[in-house]
Amino acid sequence: MLKRKLAVVAIGFLCYVSQAMSFNPRDYSNSENVATCKAYKRLPEPEIVEIAIRYANINPSGERGIIMVHGWPSLWSSWSNQIEEFKNDFHLIVPDLRGFGHSTHSGDPRSSGNMGDMVADLVCVLEHAKVAKAICMGHDWGSQICYEAARMRPDIFTAVIGAVVPYIPTAGPFVPVRQLVSAFPRLTYQLYFDSKLDAAVAELDKDIRRTIRATLRTVDSPPPDAYLRSADSFLDAWSHVDEIPPVPFFSPEEEDYFVERYRFQGFKYSTNMFHALSRQELPTISFDPSESFDFTQNRHASWELAHKQGNFTIPVPALAVHPLHDPVADWNVAAKLLKTADFVPNLTTKFLEGAHWVHIENPVEFNGIVREWLRNLDEKDSSSKQERDSRMTDEL
Repeated sequence: MLKRKLAVVAIGFLCYVSQAMSFNPRDYSNSENVATCKAYKRLPEPEIVEIAIRYANINPSGERGIIMVHGWPSLWSSWSNQIEEFKNDFHLIVPDLRGFGHSTHSGDPRSSGNMGDMVADLVCVLEHAKVAKAICMGHDWGSQICYEAARMRPDIFTAVIGAVVPYIPTAGPFVPVRQLVSAFPRLTYQLYFDSKLDAAVAELDKDIRRTIRATLRTVDSPPPDAYLRSADSFLDAWSHVDEIPPVPFFSPEEEDYFVERYRFQGFKYSTNMFHALSRQELPTISFDPSESFDFTQNRHASWELAHKQGNFTIPVPALAVHPLHDPVADWNVAAKLLKTADFVPNLTTKFLEGAHWVHIENPVEFNGIVREWLRNLDEKDSSSKQERDSRMTDEL
């Protein structure tokens, strides 16, 4: 019996690997849709503009929806393994976020990409896809966007699956990144993006393939130890390497697709999430002399928005999947420091071998965790419905 079970598992794994290896983003060109969304542009003068959010609309006849939200520097196609796993069971809505790939931006990356803006984009995409409610699955910054979506609009975002980054509550005082780098030194690169945006973008855009390869690494093919620790360069830690090896978990077609998509508008408008300063802090920071600042940047604006709204708790079920070997940070320690569990009362946390791109590095295990959690969620929902029906019958 055990041999038979092992054989079934082995066959399933081989079929899965074969399926994942054959993924080509261009095969989904017929599934690509464009949602025209209203966006608030705050500089140089406040105005409402239209942006185009491109998304893959997969299995639109599926009864339940999952919207998959990537992080940085990523694209919709980084969800390839999850698309292949869930496409027959769910309606999948998989966007490129504003400023990524071919999704346009309002033109103001420092202050027109806060969490309110990003959540509004997701709502716009769901409306365009005619989806009333969806589970939000995010990776990296996409996880935080999903948590914020559920915090702001639990009527639409009914559950959260967050890969890597835990929920970052905003209940306390605003904490700038520079106050975190002593505990998490590999967040230093975010200071570079924030204070020297033009220089950072020029470095990232110079060789897009090198930038992508430098960033998307695994436990078995890690970046140099000095990577992400500089406030003056993103790629200097790789300067001793003439040609960075290909992305370990991408096929050549997937890597080429990433490079092609980022060539459309470069990295500038993908940096929404890294801009964090408040008006009070701006005069104390040295910026590129060509840049002018008279506004609250995205991360501080997100904090302000949550405080104005006055709610900091995630009221829907949530699954957090933390990798055990992320070079960026120990996210389990971060979650404890942030007291994440206090603000997510219905939280399940799982740990998985892998680095920052754990859902691509170990997709079978990641998808297995997600499937089990979704199954348990369905069982709880079914049990709750039965209890409600029973109470109604008793009352009658």
